[in-house]
Amino acid sequence: MKKIACLLFALTALPFLSFKQDFSKPVQLDWDTHFKGNPDNNSPFYALTAMTWRYSYNSTVYRNRVEIKLNNQVSIDKNRSWVKWDKIKNPEVRASLLHHEQGHVNIQYILLLEADRVLKNRTYSVKNYKAQISQLANEISNFFDTMQRNYDEETEHGSNHKMQARWDEIIEDKMNESLEALNTGK
Repeated sequence: MKKIACLLFALTALPFLSFKQDFSKPVQLDWDTHFKGNPDNNSPFYALTAMTWRYSYNSTVYRNRVEIKLNNQVSIDKNRSWVKWDKIKNPEVRASLLHHEQGHVNIQYILLLEADRVLKNRTYSVKNYKAQISQLANEISNFFDTMQRNYDEETEHGSNHKMQARWDEIIEDKMNESLEALNTGK
């Protein structure tokens, strides 16, 4: 079987489909809905899912304590996400590649949950809370960028089915753990 390849890029783009504050479940990818962009014929990969994480907040200082109201969202840019249809004519290959791409979306969903939990549940200094929030957000982003790269490398972009199954379990466990932590406030 040909090696299936795909790559996720966290691209800054206008959000078209967002998880927004609905943390109940990740968006379920569909070839027809989410992959409208023109493929990069120079890319060795068969698909790309373009996603962006954005956050903003409003802050209030009360009794020498900073409280933030967080707006946290992840979006899939369907016009920058693409697939090379000529490379994935076999229905099984298509399904396998879409499953792999869904793993990227699920990892980004975990980022959304963790960012909400971590950024809201910190005590910030009144003097430098903006820098503290920015630093935490960068750490979260870097952690999940690394996770995305590891996912691609270890699954060989979805073509190593044994490692894909292992990552499916890791992602599912982390999603459940993150949802539970968010719901219990831990």
